Amino acid sequence: MSSITLIIPALNEGANLAETVHEVLPSTEKWFKDYEILLFDDGSTDTTGDVADRLAKENNRIKVTHNPSPFGLGYNYKKGVKMAQKDYVLLVPGDNDILKESFEKLFEKAGQSDILLCYTDNLHIRPLGRKILSRSFTHMMNFLFGLHLRYFNGIVLHRRELIQSIVIKTDSFAYQAEALIKLIRKGHSYLQVPQYIRERRYGRSKALYPKNIWRVLKAVAGLWYEVFLSGNAAKG
Repeated sequence: MSSITLIIPALNEGANLAETVHEVLPSTEKWFKDYEILLFDDGSTDTTGDVADRLAKENNRIKVTHNPSPFGLGYNYKKGVKMAQKDYVLLVPGDNDILKESFEKLFEKAGQSDILLCYTDNLHIRPLGRKILSRSFTHMMNFLFGLHLRYFNGIVLHRRELIQSIVIKTDSFAYQAEALIKLIRKGHSYLQVPQYIRERRYGRSKALYPKNIWRVLKAVAGLWYEVFLSGNAAKG
C-alpha cells in the first residue's frame, strides 16, 4: 500500500466541500496507508473558507490554503502538485460530483500504470449543452494531438514524481489535458478507468462560463504550438 495526496480546490462551494471530503475519504483510507488532503479556497465569497478550516481542525492530515482571489483550477492544481509529498497525486473537484464508486474503481488499480485517467461512464445525466461541449472538446483534442482518449477532463491519478517532472503552463480548466498530452507523448503508460458522476446539488458549474471557455481554447492553441512548432515539447 502506498500514499496519496488529494488536491481539492473549491470556489464558492461552501455547500458541497464537506461532502466532497466525506465522499473520497473512505476509499482513500481503505486503499492507501497514508494520505494528505490539500484544500484550496480559491478566493471564495461564501462559507467555503470556514468549511475548509473546520475540516482541517477535524483532521490533521488536511491543510488549507486561502487564495485572496480566484486564481483558477489549473493554478491550484499546480500549486498542490508542488506541495505534494505522497506517492500519488489526485485532484478531486470540490463540487462533490464524483461518486464514491469512482474512487473505488480508480484506487484499486493504483500501480497498474503510470497514469490512471478516468472517463465519465454516465455522461447521459449531463444537460445536453454540457454533453455536446464535453464530447466536442474530446474529439478536438484527439484530432489535434493524435490521441485516442475517451475523456480529458476526468479525475486522474498520477505518480507524483511524473507529474512533478513536467511544466503545466495553463491555469485554466485545460490543465489536465496539458499534463496528459505531455506525459503520454513522452511514452508514459496509461489506463482508462470509468468514473461516475452526479449532477451538482448546490450552486452552478464554472466550466461553462464564457471566460473559462476562452481560457481553455487559448491554452489549447498555446499547447499545440509548443508541441508541434516550438521544438520545446521534449523539455516538458
